[in-house]
Amino acid sequence: MIKNQIKTFVFFALLTFLLLWIGSFWGKEGLIIALVFVFIINFGSYWYSDKIVLSMYRAKKISKKDMPRIHEIVEGVSEKAKIPKPEIYIIPTKNANAFATGRAPKHSAIAFTKGILNLLDENELKGVVSHEISHIKNRDTLIQTVVATVVGAISYIAVFARWGLLFNDKDDNILEILVFLILAPIIATILQLSISRSREFLADESGAKILGNGDSLASALEKLELKNKSHPLEFGNKATSCLFISNPFNKGLLNLFSTHPPIEERIKRLRNFK
Repeated sequence: MIKNQIKTFVFFALLTFLLLWIGSFWGKEGLIIALVFVFIINFGSYWYSDKIVLSMYRAKKISKKDMPRIHEIVEGVSEKAKIPKPEIYIIPTKNANAFATGRAPKHSAIAFTKGILNLLDENELKGVVSHEISHIKNRDTLIQTVVATVVGAISYIAVFARWGLLFNDKDDNILEILVFLILAPIIATILQLSISRSREFLADESGAKILGNGDSLASALEKLELKNKSHPLEFGNKATSCLFISNPFNKGLLNLFSTHPPIEERIKRLRNFK
């Protein structure tokens, strides 16, 4: 928990530095504007990042009356994990996926796509829920959502920097802007990789411990991998891919910079769980 809090502080500090650095390209006025953005983004990332992400994916809160089956599954796994039951949201897409969000177990939510609810059987859904509940219990959800927000902010800053480069009538800051434009995607990728892969393995293991087996989640991951290849997520922001249990976007030919560890390795570990 303390380790994740330190990481969260580091990510906020990095975003603050980047914004102030970019703002300095336009002198005192730029720094003042950057300070305002620093406050808004840092405050919003901590208190409202979960709501921002849920809104981004058009997620709607679902009551027990509307979907008793998924509520009962989440409630049962939550009781086994000894944490409060998260709120439940549904994302309107055929893509089969899920993610957890929230700054603490008492303020958490799990979002399921319609695709995953139609694809998996009850035991496989329990495996997915145990994985997401583990993220909540391990307090990964805040750090993951903050990283997604910070990475998204970096991409937007890069866009502004490009415009600044086009309309900059001075030669003083051109080199700095070019350096930032080169480093921005590298920084974003490193931020995602620094927390995503290891936390996914840990959530898989913790989820298997909650249920007493790894087969349910392993079976779910096999189906999710096949489904996501044919039905990638058609909306959203790739900066948030680290939130999902399986990368919802087209991954291309290389997995080197994927925010998720290889599905094959995850399944192998789960099948060998004892």
